[in-house]
Amino acid sequence: MTANRVLVLYAHSAPHLSRVNRRLADSAQLVDGVYLHDLYEAYPDFYIDVARERSLLAQADVLVFLHPIQWYSMPALLKEWLDVVLQEGWSHGADDNALKGKRYWLVATTGSPREDYAAGARHGRPFEQFLAPFAQTAALCGMEWIAPHILHGAHEVDAATVDAHVAGFRARLQLLAGAPPRLAPSADSAESDHGT
Repeated sequence: MTANRVLVLYAHSAPHLSRVNRRLADSAQLVDGVYLHDLYEAYPDFYIDVARERSLLAQADVLVFLHPIQWYSMPALLKEWLDVVLQEGWSHGADDNALKGKRYWLVATTGSPREDYAAGARHGRPFEQFLAPFAQTAALCGMEWIAPHILHGAHEVDAATVDAHVAGFRARLQLLAGAPPRLAPSADSAESDHGT
């Protein structure tokens, strides 16, 4: 793999059912300077090659965590990835942390609409409160936190909203990668999407 400025860590356990995340992942592959790393494709047995992952991280200036929010957190394989790859003495807790100075961008979807994240509503608190573990991970590793790109109610939003969300994601990736725009594939070649 050639060096890329942006590493997208994509974690979706059922991408064939994805309505939004798969489109975001496909869009990322169209941006020069971006490497899309599908964790569920690479590690279906959950046995993570730590040396390989650290090599990928070393080549990137920006880490993008792309996934649905599941049980107020991340998919299981991405949590396993964090546990085994980001070890104390390598990613944090040392004088020269390997991730220090890199940028961290969370790109995620929720199944619930935004209004469900409030005191007295279904999830009991503002959505931003559920972001604390993500932001603290970035802080502990000395990474710069980029404001997240979140799509709420991904199961129900209309196609135009999804299109705008994907376009905004791709435009930001191009800025982060310092890449010129590339043409997207025609709509005729895209599959229909289901789920998030």
